[in-house]
Amino acid sequence: MVNPDLRAEAHDLDVTVWVGKGGVEPVIEECSDQLANSKLVKAKFLRAARGGTTVDELADELAEATNAEVVETRGNTAVFHR
Repeated sequence: MVNPDLRAEAHDLDVTVWVGKGGVEPVIEECSDQLANSKLVKAKFLRAARGGTTVDELADELAEATNAEVVETRGNTAVFHR
């Protein structure tokens, strides 16, 4: 279970990672670098990235690749914590 305080912090967080038609692979390093320097990182999954998958599936994939935890997904965004 994710700490509810992290969800509250995530509310006003700006998106700093955009996942586009290349999918998760091209943003793994950037997201990982941001997680090393910030407690939380918010990513937006553009329509081109989603294809036949869901935001939840893509968020789980990015979390696994960056050794992070998904704090929450809402709409087309996800928040990560390491």
